[in-house]
This record gives sequence, C-alpha cells and structure tokens, in this order.
Amino acid sequence: MHRHAAALAFCALASLAGARAASAQHSTAYDVQDGARTFASTCANCHGPDGNLIPGIDLGHGQFRRPLTDRELENIIENGIPNTAMPPSPLLAEEQVQRLIAFLRGNALARPPTGKSGDPARGKTLFEGKGECTDCHRIGTLGSRTGPDLTRIGLQRRAVDIEKSLLDPTGEIQASNRLVRLVTADGKEVKGRLLNHDTYTVQLIDWDEHLRSFNKADLREFAFEDTPMPSAKKKLSSQQIADLVAYLSSLRGP
Repeated sequence: MHRHAAALAFCALASLAGARAASAQHSTAYDVQDGARTFASTCANCHGPDGNLIPGIDLGHGQFRRPLTDRELENIIENGIPNTAMPPSPLLAEEQVQRLIAFLRGNALARPPTGKSGDPARGKTLFEGKGECTDCHRIGTLGSRTGPDLTRIGLQRRAVDIEKSLLDPTGEIQASNRLVRLVTADGKEVKGRLLNHDTYTVQLIDWDEHLRSFNKADLREFAFEDTPMPSAKKKLSSQQIADLVAYLSSLRGP
C-alpha cells in the first residue's frame, strides 16, 4: 500500500479518539479480542501491529486526526475510499467492523507497564550485552536459533505485548515457540524448541541448534516444558526494559 495514499485513506480510523459511541463503550473482552484478530489480518499489513507505520498516524498511542461518527468510520472500513489505496472490506460483517473500532480505541489506551519512552540504540546494546538475549534469540545473522527469531518482531507484535513477554515470559507463549522434552527409545533425553508436530512425528531445534525429527511411536516420552527465559525485571531497570522494547519494536526485517 502506498504510504501517502494509505495515510489519507486511514484518516477515518485515525479519528477514533474523538468518537465514543455507546456501542463501543459496552464492548466485551471477546469483542476487543475479535477486533484484534481482524486488525492483525486486515490492517496490520500496512499499518503495522502498533498502527504506526503510516506517517502522521499512530493508532497505538492515540495520535489521530479529525473526529468522525461511528457510522462514517464503518462506511470507510467497509467501502474503502475511492481513488486511494484504502481498499473496501466486503468480507467483514458489520459486527466485525464494530469490534475492530472497539479494539482500536482500546489499543490507543494501552500503555506499556513501565510508562517510559525507550531508546532503540541503548536497547540494541542491552540486547547484545547485559541482557544476554543473543544466547537464545537471533536477529539477522547474530545470535542463537534455540529461541524465536526476532528479526521481524516489530512487524509481528505490538510494543505493549513485547514488554509483557519480557516482564512475564510464561504469561503468553505462542504455539510455535513452545519447548519440548523427548526421551528416545534408547533412553536419550532431547530438549529444544518445537517447530512442528502431528499425529505421527515431531520436529524441533535442539539446544545445539540442530534440526531434529522423530517418530512419536519411537519415543518413550513427549512433553511440553516451561520456558527457560527469565523475567527482565530480575536483571534490567524499568528504563532499560523500555529501551529494549523500543529496539525490538523497531525490528522489521532486512
């Protein structure tokens, strides 16, 4: 999507701070979660997970434009804006559009727990040094593959969610990042990050960064393990955590 056109196209959604309809005020937790899913699949590709990739618009921090009514917003989301890069969304039901608006409003109110502004340069230094993040994680060609690759984490997760994961690593673990422990038929123990598993096989990357594949029928044990990642609160100050979040949020691939 052309950024200039997208910025013009999304001025409707950027008005969310001023529009506070009663329907949105009574949104449930499910409504907001469903709106988050819609945002991720429909909007984040151009606007980013934090909604700040379009110049002049930051949907994650309440930086909006002129206020519009909910009905005007719904019309723009559903029908797009002619002669711009803002496309229509004919597959979205009216309820989905309303939930999307509810999510964007709630997203604008969400703030990282530290409440501090971070510096990406300092965060990079922490990532590669005191934070010891490269022991498990990889960015580009630097670091280990035993943990999730973070090269594009800024496109994949919101800053507030990145910080939550740093503060409470066990709180939310994505399915693709789970750790497993296996015991083979000859009694050997293997641990690593799960890549895939189905009814018959399991694939993982072990602590030596080797890709391994096993037939489940040949295993004595197969179980999920808790993440070994410690909370950043044990090692970093609140300002350092904010710096690290700022750096990770800036990572959008090569």
